[in-house]
Amino acid sequence: MMNFVRYQGWPVRPGQLELGRVLDRFAQAGQAATDSVGWTPRVDVKEEANRFVIFADLPGVDLEAIEVQMDKNVLSIRGERAAPQAGEDARFTRQERRHGAFARSFTLPETADAEGIVATGRNGVLEVVIPKRPEAAPRRIQVGSIQ
Repeated sequence: MMNFVRYQGWPVRPGQLELGRVLDRFAQAGQAATDSVGWTPRVDVKEEANRFVIFADLPGVDLEAIEVQMDKNVLSIRGERAAPQAGEDARFTRQERRHGAFARSFTLPETADAEGIVATGRNGVLEVVIPKRPEAAPRRIQVGSIQ
């Protein structure tokens, strides 16, 4: 007969959780890591033949509260979702939705065309379209002789 025993794993020592948090910050390269950020919107990044497209879920965020900026091939999306107001004669019994400042940053390849970026918002989703520059075609260079 075989006995099954529950494996508890290694005990967590003080400091291991903090070390894990520090390492997680390094693993999240490409994301803004500032203390002023209250939440991080979920994104999808898609590459097509002639463009990149970033979709960011920003329900409840006014379009006027969103800033999209490109600097040295780093695209940044920043903004703020206002805290909901319960009203004078009401109170929240549960509040799970995040609010406050948010920020995301993405390092784009050299082929990204910063001059052609277009951002639009609809149904709580921000769509940022980054066109690609046409790649330079290889050209043949004539080799001449020195006289």
